[in-house]
Amino acid sequence: MSISLRKPDWLKVPLVHGDRLFEIKRTARSKNLHTVCEEAKCPNISECWNSGTATFMILGDTCTRACRFCHIKTGNPQGLVDENEPENLATTIAAMKLDYAVLTMVNRDDMPDGGAQHIARCIAAVQQKAPLMRVEMLAGDFQENKSSVDAVVNAGHGLDVFAPNIETVRRRTPRVRDLYASYDRSLRVLELAKKIGPQNIFTKSAIMLGIGEEETEVEESLRNLRNVGVDIVTLGQYLQPTPAHLKLTRFVHPQEFEHWKTRAMELGFKACASGPLVRSSYKAAHLFPSAALSFPQLPSVPLS
Repeated sequence: MSISLRKPDWLKVPLVHGDRLFEIKRTARSKNLHTVCEEAKCPNISECWNSGTATFMILGDTCTRACRFCHIKTGNPQGLVDENEPENLATTIAAMKLDYAVLTMVNRDDMPDGGAQHIARCIAAVQQKAPLMRVEMLAGDFQENKSSVDAVVNAGHGLDVFAPNIETVRRRTPRVRDLYASYDRSLRVLELAKKIGPQNIFTKSAIMLGIGEEETEVEESLRNLRNVGVDIVTLGQYLQPTPAHLKLTRFVHPQEFEHWKTRAMELGFKACASGPLVRSSYKAAHLFPSAALSFPQLPSVPLS
């Protein structure tokens, strides 16, 4: 079942504009970098970019998977990577004077390690240029390869947040995600990261609503995430990028998102962002210190 694509008032956002936004775009272009903010048509691009926050997408702009909800282009990059990307990325992020860097990736099933070693070099380069910067990685599942997960979570002096998304409930996964993706694999990768990553690593995942899930299934998914030790969860409204993409089934009211935020905290998540416009990296820099309150030994990093 599909519904009208006319958005309710709570999903309307201001037009994209602002000097800071265009400065980030110009800087990224000059270094041949990609932002998921643009590639995925994120509705928060104006708010985030004008506040100096951007999520950089590494390993190129072509994904080897074809999830039905995603606007990022798909294909076979045939193992090609930009060897200058780690240095360009680190230089750009350091110049932006961020306290918290969010990196994401396209799936690279064309590479034996899923691109893990390249990601590790990117993380290490960022940490070298900005030693006090927190780094969050919105990662793929690396086909559940332990050595790949290990390379990413232990890159540099250790990743702060490792965040593969389950995206949707178990029943809807085959319809929503690429056939190479798996609900249970994502859970196992999240659990693995906790076991082999730095002692204070946080794990994080995201769920989209409005694509045919039932209330009991959202509850089950939250419980599944907590059972594998996930610390931070985000819930947001699926927005159909084009008529050719996965059809949405409903617009979820903000009150329902508030319910799920309350429920997530009751289940023991250390931080939760839940709302119609929330995306995986939305206000990531603010969710981290909220979660870190349970780890007083973590050094304090001021947020701009």
